[in-house]
Amino acid sequence: MTEDTPEFSPPSLENIPEELPLLPVRDIVIFPYMVLPLFVGRDLSIKAIEAALSSDRLIFLTTQKNQETEEPTSEDLHETGTVGVIMRMLKLPDERIKILVQGLAKARIQGVTQSQPFFSVRLKTITEASSEISPLEHEASIRSAREGLEKLLGLGKVIMPDVLTVIENLDDPGRLADIIVSNLGLKVDTTQQVLEIEDPLVRLKYVNDILGKEQEVLAMQQKIQADAKGEMDKTQREYFLREQLKAIQKELGELDDRTEEVADFRLRIEESKMPEKVQKEAEKQLKRLEKMHQDSAESGTIRTYLEWMVEVPWSRRSTDNLDIAEASKVLHEDHYDLERVKERILEYLAVRKLKAKMKGPILCFAGPPGVGKTSLGKSIARALGREFVRISLGGTRDEAEIRGHRRTYVGALPGRIIQGLKQAGTVNPVFMLDEVDKIGMDFRGDPSAALLEVLDPEQNSAFVDHYLGVPVDLSDVMFITTANLTDPILSALRDRMEIIDIPGYSEEEKHGIALRYLIPRQLEEHGITSQHLHITDSCLTHIISQYTREAGVRNLERELAKVMRKIAKRIAEGKIKQYQVSPRNLSQFLGVPKFIPEQEQEKDEVGVSTGLAWTETGGDVLYVEASVGKGKGQLTLTGHLGDVMKESAHAALSYIRSQTKQLDIDSNFYSKLDIHIHVPAGATPKDGPSAGITIATALASCLSQIPVRRDIAMTGEITLQGRILPIGGLKEKVLAAKRAHIKTIIIPKRNQKDLDDIPKHLVRGLEFIAADNMSEVLKTALRPKGRQKLKSTTIPSQSTSGRRKKVASPSTSRLPARHKVTRAS
Repeated sequence: MTEDTPEFSPPSLENIPEELPLLPVRDIVIFPYMVLPLFVGRDLSIKAIEAALSSDRLIFLTTQKNQETEEPTSEDLHETGTVGVIMRMLKLPDERIKILVQGLAKARIQGVTQSQPFFSVRLKTITEASSEISPLEHEASIRSAREGLEKLLGLGKVIMPDVLTVIENLDDPGRLADIIVSNLGLKVDTTQQVLEIEDPLVRLKYVNDILGKEQEVLAMQQKIQADAKGEMDKTQREYFLREQLKAIQKELGELDDRTEEVADFRLRIEESKMPEKVQKEAEKQLKRLEKMHQDSAESGTIRTYLEWMVEVPWSRRSTDNLDIAEASKVLHEDHYDLERVKERILEYLAVRKLKAKMKGPILCFAGPPGVGKTSLGKSIARALGREFVRISLGGTRDEAEIRGHRRTYVGALPGRIIQGLKQAGTVNPVFMLDEVDKIGMDFRGDPSAALLEVLDPEQNSAFVDHYLGVPVDLSDVMFITTANLTDPILSALRDRMEIIDIPGYSEEEKHGIALRYLIPRQLEEHGITSQHLHITDSCLTHIISQYTREAGVRNLERELAKVMRKIAKRIAEGKIKQYQVSPRNLSQFLGVPKFIPEQEQEKDEVGVSTGLAWTETGGDVLYVEASVGKGKGQLTLTGHLGDVMKESAHAALSYIRSQTKQLDIDSNFYSKLDIHIHVPAGATPKDGPSAGITIATALASCLSQIPVRRDIAMTGEITLQGRILPIGGLKEKVLAAKRAHIKTIIIPKRNQKDLDDIPKHLVRGLEFIAADNMSEVLKTALRPKGRQKLKSTTIPSQSTSGRRKKVASPSTSRLPARHKVTRAS
């Protein structure tokens, strides 16, 4: 419903009351004598209009300081405004009101009498009194304003003709200033400043200054437009000619799909914002396509090429999340432990925050399967706010998989790097190259060599794919590679990457991962909740120790999924209740345990020593058995040993022969006895350079008939002189010993520094004995009756600065410390 009010003649200034309703307006400043329509939709404003219409139709109009404020307070309004009269009012169908108001006089707010349901204010009308100036100065000011306005009109400013007529006939400096400034389209703040100046001549001078600034802005704008027009003339001419040609072809019925396709390609090339060199190549190929017959074989090749060119994200990029606290929170939400990797990502973010343009890091996560290398890459992308792309390089043998095929071949495509960029849609994704250690090589080239350019920050800013044939900037990409082993990786490629080792998890870490991630995920995937199933902590420990034996947690998740499936089956059959899985009933869900703890080491035995080995799935305990029998000095090695372990066995035997007096062994034993060394299990291949001291200990025990301590595990290589060489994979071997409940570990002294890289909770409760020579190992590992206690030795600790730690020999009591390092004297 609409309503129209009759026309109304404004009252004289003397009849303006001291208190009026207030109408806050936005985006405009109202001056006296202005007549303009206003659209009103806020309840506050509608009620103010209704109050004005119910009395004398007078209302106070003032501008908001902040145009975005929907419910202004008195502090949000300018004090100076205009008293206006509502001449006409029209109610619109959308519940808004349209009013026609005329400004009468300036006024200033003296106080707010009410703010609800509308603003009502006390006013003081502002009477303008011109300063005493000569008629000459008066006329000069008015002429200066008119001339300034004429110059604006000459520079392209548009003002309505009827307004110009009024300006020509006005001699009042105040009204002239008001009408000029209200038609220039200035900012609200500037216009409000003009309204607040009370002296008419001062106000007109201020408007003259504004006119001068506007002239400078319009002159500069014209110059910029002229320069741009000069550059665009050729492009516009080509565009108009092309449009005319298209119109002619359309009228003649000759407009075909080819013309539309070419136009579409041209538009997409412009929108893709390619580098200049790349755009020239794309336009060159587009011109070739335009001249070819659409049924020719080569046109299809060029069309596919252009599709790839416009779909590569040449300039599209995602904005990095540089909030280090938020990124840290995301990384900790997604992954348990892995502090070294998380710290490296946060360091990258910190540098990226301080330096906007930097090269992306090349990281390599190396570790056994199932430890979370690939999922860590996804978590990094989420923390950075980037797209994530993953390609698997396992089994890749063709160099073209990386660099792409040349377009001369049928079915040629770009390499997987460019395909990954297209998939991501940005130039700065997190790009994961999985299984980089399993790349092959044949007559088609070496993909590892092709990766040298991709993973080199000094070269990948101009990576050239054979298919595209133009340089592509990969410097903003964060490349992450994964590998189980670093040895098979090409040495030059390995040198380009920052390798971060991710070893296996301990039982405590697996327990935490299962509680925090695996069990909730499996509950959700199987449609059951914690109200249906409760797995006790002791039961979870049994699953980890007796049903899985791995460095990661994949098999653990499979075993948990097996439990969930059996519970889900029972619930689906209608047997709804809370099931509690404990060690007592675990076999009902998972069957008999797959891995039973070793029982043969319940006592110290002669000829049996415990070693530690590194495997692709983490660490493992290795038992070495030695036995002798009458013979002619033949050495038999069984257990599927590799060449390195066989050489270690021969070196160990040579050392034992040189130490017969110290070990109280018959010096001619080698000519009278056959020696057999066996490493269970025989079906598993074994090799590596860290079993030397284990074999030597088993031999010494067997020949001297002195038992080996069952609570000691050892690792290290031996030389003919009995020196112990350092080994690798210490953390994995410590994890293996911890899983086997072995508390004392003999390590090479030169590996003592590596203990500081192992998390504190993994070495808690363990004793480490650092040995230089094989004689020290034998004095510690063999347990003869009546042997004298070894002297205490002091060794510098790598984990402290400027302090020396006194640690006990094997015969002394254990110290309650993070880890105890003992060296046999």
